[in-house]
Amino acid sequence: MPAPEPPLPRPPALPLSYARALLPRPHRASSVPDRVLGLRAARADPARLARYRRLCAFPDPAALPPCYPHLLAFPLTMALLTARDFPYPPLGLVHTENVVEQLRPLAADEPLAPRVWATAARPHPRGTAFEVRAEARDARGAVVWRASSGYLHRRGGGAREPRQPTVDTAAVNSPASGERWELPAALGRRYAAVSGDRNPIHLHPLTARPFGFRRPIAHGMWSKARALSALWPTLPDAFAVHVRFLAPVLLPARPTFAATAEGRDRTFTLTAEDGRVQLTGTVSPPPAPCLR
Repeated sequence: MPAPEPPLPRPPALPLSYARALLPRPHRASSVPDRVLGLRAARADPARLARYRRLCAFPDPAALPPCYPHLLAFPLTMALLTARDFPYPPLGLVHTENVVEQLRPLAADEPLAPRVWATAARPHPRGTAFEVRAEARDARGAVVWRASSGYLHRRGGGAREPRQPTVDTAAVNSPASGERWELPAALGRRYAAVSGDRNPIHLHPLTARPFGFRRPIAHGMWSKARALSALWPTLPDAFAVHVRFLAPVLLPARPTFAATAEGRDRTFTLTAEDGRVQLTGTVSPPPAPCLR
């Protein structure tokens, strides 16, 4: 991790970051900047946290949901991605995967200090890939939460719907193997209002269409948070959960969530009605001492 800059007293303004995201970049930087952005420790806003819990069906009022620190770090991420020296425009990036590590139980009212930074870019068969890393420290300065989000800058730009292999729809839709989720058309707008992630692909058919989607798509981090809420009674105090986003969840939708236990790990999938696997995930013990 690069040397961190002094922590900011308040989160960067998201409207300003989105305004910068719309501006053209006539002189594109050649490499990802070596920069760490951070915030002073603060507690989650109770009203916002309550709305997040309801939207993600999180059952434990005393615990901080495992993906909630991602929201605390999101303004920093947007400031990082929309800086003039960041080489890839944030609108159109494809969120390909995400790893979250909860290193101990997190209380709903404890202060956390988030940090974010980006890794060096690397070639990808469809363009260029990089990661945004994040961590959250408690009041004593110990890292208690870590995350890594993989992004793809497509060659030629834009985020199109990928083709994915089908699976046995009858098997994943059977009551014994999964549960059906009813996702309304407004889910993207509702999650955007809570998270601050107002990427146009999530909001409305008209704003999603220029990016190659005929309807708005659910946020990947909502899908992951909803999956962890379903698994919450079975999760240990410390764990790592790795999710791959394979196909968009076009809203409204009725996907099927299914989970199985494999030794110390739990695996889960989200599958569309037409049989496309949209998300796969694995819950396992967290690695130490650093995210790999």
